[in-house]
Amino acid sequence: PTPIPVPMPAIFHPLQLDAEHVHKKYLNGSWLGAVEFDDGNILLLGALGLDANVSLVQDQLAGRSEAGEIEWFMAFGQENVLFEEYAEELGIRFGKTKKNYAPRVWCSWYSLYYAIDERILHKIFNELEDLPFDVLQVDDGWQMNIGDWEANEKFPSGMKALAEKIKSTGRGAGLWLAPLIATKSSKLFREHGDWFLRNEHGRLVSAGFNWGERLHALDTTHPGVTQWLVALMKQVRAWGFDYLKLDFLYGGALKGKRFKDIPREAAYRESLRVMREAMGADAFFLTCGTPILPAIGLCDAIRIGPDVSYFWETFRDASLLYNPTIPGTRNAIRTTLHRLWLKPLLHIDPDVAYFESRVNQLTR
Repeated sequence: PTPIPVPMPAIFHPLQLDAEHVHKKYLNGSWLGAVEFDDGNILLLGALGLDANVSLVQDQLAGRSEAGEIEWFMAFGQENVLFEEYAEELGIRFGKTKKNYAPRVWCSWYSLYYAIDERILHKIFNELEDLPFDVLQVDDGWQMNIGDWEANEKFPSGMKALAEKIKSTGRGAGLWLAPLIATKSSKLFREHGDWFLRNEHGRLVSAGFNWGERLHALDTTHPGVTQWLVALMKQVRAWGFDYLKLDFLYGGALKGKRFKDIPREAAYRESLRVMREAMGADAFFLTCGTPILPAIGLCDAIRIGPDVSYFWETFRDASLLYNPTIPGTRNAIRTTLHRLWLKPLLHIDPDVAYFESRVNQLTR
């Protein structure tokens, strides 16, 4: 196969990938790889443990783990059969958490983006009437800062009152937050700079750039961080939100020197376990921007695609920069199809469906 080019320049590399792998001139990926043969059968090599990478060099499919020896699943046959068997093996090791329902969710993001406030949301909640939504989920724009998860000035009545307003419509209350990252301008960073992930030279590890600022990742093995995450999940539930969409979770699995010397995906998985336990089994837990295998067995649903968009793809991102992680219909279809095999383990979320004609660039 032809090697897949990497995004150019390097600043566009998706942070979920490791630089040492993304620059390699052969096909590789996290946890699993498959090769299709002329007869339509595939050879599948899949990790049954964490911190694993699979590569295809010429005609050799190989796997390795940063965390030492792990078990592997390897089989040859029909694609749908093998992935079903692989999912079954993962379920045995990590668990299955698929609830017998997936709520129909209204999300504020694609209607309003950051332009949400108490008055606007109250008006929308009143006007939804009998539309068939089970959950009304408040997305980005309610918080003081990334890292400071308290209501900002746009929500003077507070988050408990907002959840009560949602529940007065007969629906569940949902909330977005990104608990494993923070901006440098946040109160959390200013007061607890020692909680953040650093490299072997003591420099802060980058978790990307968004909201006009550099982002940094919490060291989830630090005792102070663990206590803070537990308190945050309990606070959100006390406000009355029982559908939690936790985003930008890859920050918990970035490479760095941690307070506890344990493999990074194991550290990340432990943070999910801590948050799951704190929020309670009755909450619906959607992970977004998550490394996939470490989340299996701990969440109810995984976001499996990019943000949806009103175009197929852009020439800049698809051809000039080759960035396959950006929003777009082509990427949404590709990633959704490639991750359907996860359905026996948990609910899969390809992101929202919405309808618009005024600025829609899709022709059919």
